[in-house]
Amino acid sequence: MLSPLTQLTKNSFLRRGLYGLLAAVMAITIGLSTPTPSQASIFDLIFQGIRYVQLGNLSDQDEVNLGGQIDRQLKAQGVRVYNRNSGVSAYINEIGQRLASSSDRPNIPYTFQVVDDDSVNAFATAGGFVYIQTGLIKAAANEAELAGVMAHEIGHITGRHAINQMRQQALASGVAGALEVRQDALVNIGVQLALQLPNSREAEYDADRRGFNNLGRAGYDTRGFITFMQKLEGGSSAEFLSSHPNPGNRVSNLQSMNSAGTYPNNGVGTDANAYRNRIRGL
Repeated sequence: MLSPLTQLTKNSFLRRGLYGLLAAVMAITIGLSTPTPSQASIFDLIFQGIRYVQLGNLSDQDEVNLGGQIDRQLKAQGVRVYNRNSGVSAYINEIGQRLASSSDRPNIPYTFQVVDDDSVNAFATAGGFVYIQTGLIKAAANEAELAGVMAHEIGHITGRHAINQMRQQALASGVAGALEVRQDALVNIGVQLALQLPNSREAEYDADRRGFNNLGRAGYDTRGFITFMQKLEGGSSAEFLSSHPNPGNRVSNLQSMNSAGTYPNNGVGTDANAYRNRIRGL
């Protein structure tokens, strides 16, 4: 039988051991439940004063927010949104949302804007932002042709091509580490990519493939994409081809996809008169 002193000493050791065990468990629990920088939203980090973007761990919402910042900067640098005919803008958005719902990333919001510029061009940035210039809308013969170009631009978004290019450009220019990029530098790179730097050959092939299938899933006649690309390959738009490199066999690749007969091609979107009526006044 233990003496009272021995029993008290034993109980003290037991209590201290139990308290130590509880403290260790609590520390482990806190360590597991506290968000790490890679788990936290990049914009939470920004508001805390950490102005870095982790491109390797970018959520859809973070990408949309980044695209919004690039959009504001584009407009500050002179990209003019067309606002003379709200019906035309609504029509372009109607086409875009139809395509977006059939895209490879239907769960992010898409913003389709008409740019007041008579050159034949279109471009996309991160996070669902697509820009269609008035010159391209006029150059299309019908809705299927225009939808083909828009589906191609959506393909750049679903393939995250802008994000990949931003990462490569940031590393090449020395403004980023392996994973993190200063937020303001990244926005500037996004603007530069949208306005000046061409997409890679691989990105164009991928956007063509994604766009073709998106066009077909949305119910359009996929031949519209081919006929518009044939116009471009014929040299009708130097500006579009300057920002969208033109591999010699892009049209033949599209024709090969079309010959597979995956989509019915029943003429949806090919009514030229109906299209002209929808863009009247542009």
